[in-house]
Amino acid sequence: MADRKQSAERVVVGVDGSDSSKQALRWAVRQAGLTGGTVEALTAWDLPQFHGALGWLPPSSSDEAAIKARAHSSLVQVVGETVGDPPPVDLRTEARYGTAADVLLTAAHGASLLVVGSRGLGGFSGLLLGSVAQHCVQQASCPVVVVRDEGR
Repeated sequence: MADRKQSAERVVVGVDGSDSSKQALRWAVRQAGLTGGTVEALTAWDLPQFHGALGWLPPSSSDEAAIKARAHSSLVQVVGETVGDPPPVDLRTEARYGTAADVLLTAAHGASLLVVGSRGLGGFSGLLLGSVAQHCVQQASCPVVVVRDEGR
């Protein structure tokens, strides 16, 4: 068998604080530990819309920084509580602007694997597969692992 230089595996995982996203994070960390890869834990943030005299208006730019900082702080907290601090593998956290599916699909370009929980924090608890997970499975440019919450 020919020698080939193996590059480090990059595993992207979506984390929204739900139980299934925490399970997905644990799974991604175990996978990265087995392959010597890195984990990119991502959360998405978006601007709430405010109704003004001219219709729907975005908040001021100073609010954007606060929303992003709060999203990143929550992500770091969930990651620490879920896999420990420091994590057992090379793990990076980032809060990105956009919808969850778009953020994950963009980040998954060039990744070895995309890992998502089966259901996030959305309101339709009876669904076996949430809309973000379904969108990622259908559109991702890399293999996708969908992890169910152990409690289900």
